[in-house]
Amino acid sequence: MTFEHVDILFQIIVFLFAISVHESAHAWTAFRLGDPTAFMLGRVTLNPMKHIDPIGTIVMPLLAMITHFPLIGWAKPTPVNTRNFKRIVRDDILTSVAGPISNFMVATLAVMGLGVIMVAFPEGRAAVAESISFKFGGAAEGVSESTLLPVALLLYNLMFINVLLACFNLIPVPPLDGSHVLRHMLPEGARQAYDSIGIFGLLILMLIGGRILWFLMTPVLQFFNFLLNLF
Repeated sequence: MTFEHVDILFQIIVFLFAISVHESAHAWTAFRLGDPTAFMLGRVTLNPMKHIDPIGTIVMPLLAMITHFPLIGWAKPTPVNTRNFKRIVRDDILTSVAGPISNFMVATLAVMGLGVIMVAFPEGRAAVAESISFKFGGAAEGVSESTLLPVALLLYNLMFINVLLACFNLIPVPPLDGSHVLRHMLPEGARQAYDSIGIFGLLILMLIGGRILWFLMTPVLQFFNFLLNLF
């Protein structure tokens, strides 16, 4: 198994974990705010089998890997019955943003883990720097045999993919989480037309939305890289 294969394996593991955290956060928040729908369906779990969507979790990530695009996709939507909320607009927004917030929290923990490696081990800084260089350089030649390197690569993938998933879901295109914030600001007629975009808007976004996604991700990645430089 080459180092590129190890990286692909790590990306798959991290992606499945990230979508599980994301959907569990939606389900748990909805439950806390009065809607037990997703909770009763067993969606408050890190078991990825409960969250897999055939297109978003299997087909899209495979296409991303084939085209050398960052691993992206989505999980089976968490069912939410807003009629169970006491304050529908507020609680719908809170439930929606819980997913991206949970991914940002995981990304923060991953950066802290990288920081521990950099501080606690003599070769830690070199391992973290090499893992970042590999991710953005795409070449495996000269990769060291340090036992810390796979750990650093896993943690950097954990940070990167969680940021990617969070920023992707914040784009206000139905049915992404960001749309649940924007839709409440629209008049009724415009809201119905906006909601009807559905999966078609998502597919269009996957084809032409790369610049939007990188625009959202860049300041977040810069912030986390700034935190790494503090260690």
